[in-house]
Amino acid sequence: MNIAVIGSGSWGTALANLLSIKGNDVKVWGRNIEYMKEVNKTKINRKYLPNAKLNEKLEFSSDINYALKDSEIIIFAVASQAVKKVLVRYKDLIGNQIIVNVAKGIDIESLKTISQIVKEILPENRYVVLSGPSHAEEVSLKMPTTIVSASRKRKDAEFIQDLFTTDYLRVYSNPDVIGVEVAGSLKNIIAIGAGISDGLGYGDNAKAALMTRGILEISKLGIILGGKEETFKGLTGIGDLIVTCTSMHSRNRKCGILLGKGKSLEEAVEEIGMVVEGASTIKAAYKLAEKYDVYMPITMELYRVLYENKDPRNSVNKLMLRRNKHEFEDLVHEDDWD
Repeated sequence: MNIAVIGSGSWGTALANLLSIKGNDVKVWGRNIEYMKEVNKTKINRKYLPNAKLNEKLEFSSDINYALKDSEIIIFAVASQAVKKVLVRYKDLIGNQIIVNVAKGIDIESLKTISQIVKEILPENRYVVLSGPSHAEEVSLKMPTTIVSASRKRKDAEFIQDLFTTDYLRVYSNPDVIGVEVAGSLKNIIAIGAGISDGLGYGDNAKAALMTRGILEISKLGIILGGKEETFKGLTGIGDLIVTCTSMHSRNRKCGILLGKGKSLEEAVEEIGMVVEGASTIKAAYKLAEKYDVYMPITMELYRVLYENKDPRNSVNKLMLRRNKHEFEDLVHEDDWD
């Protein structure tokens, strides 16, 4: 198939390479003219995926007209906050292609997920989101990985499932687009928190608590936004949360570690040198929690650390010293106790 990948970062490159190896005609678009020429010549994306030798037939171009020409599928692999800008700017170049989104984030201005933004700008296009516990570095080295293909249309979810499936990438299908998108976005918030915990020198106990209570926050907001409870227990929920909170491949965790060691958000992002999706997602989740009156104490404290310069240790103390409560408030009734 003819496939265009919009965005030449690590995940877009890894997926483009996988599809190219499978025999598809894949073109990757990036803005930097000289860098696209370099990657095309060397077949190494030294900035984002330096350890992977790319397929000789995989093309990189700074000409979006060339990348999109004759494409049947468009994969959006730009940062979540850039998706709307790219769609608005280039929508006249897009026909009836299937839109596949692999970005993980919620638009800060509109508080919409990527599927809602695509529906607004390209209402006639079929849409699929790919998400799950998947570091580009490992996929590019053909390490076993599982992800989810989600669409409201079963045939589209299963078509993309088959397109991406290999002997090292297993793909499941799911109709819960909103749940998959929200889970994939909000887990980055908790990953920043996990990194802060590591940066402060806290141990496994703290991280386990953060992850467990974090998935509860994610699911509470996600269900209100229209997601299904089961999704948050699956690969795009708890699965993605585990990998992002524990791996040194995770930019969000790295950002948190630097914050825990006393760096500012700006200093942390500059040192990482790539987009940290969780930083903007914290803002969006904070606004959504206020809008829908959802109690999200971890998100609230992380917002204060990142954007109100609160000391992370004080935030931990505040979380630990909240009033005592049941683990599952909605499930506990008086007749449950002896």
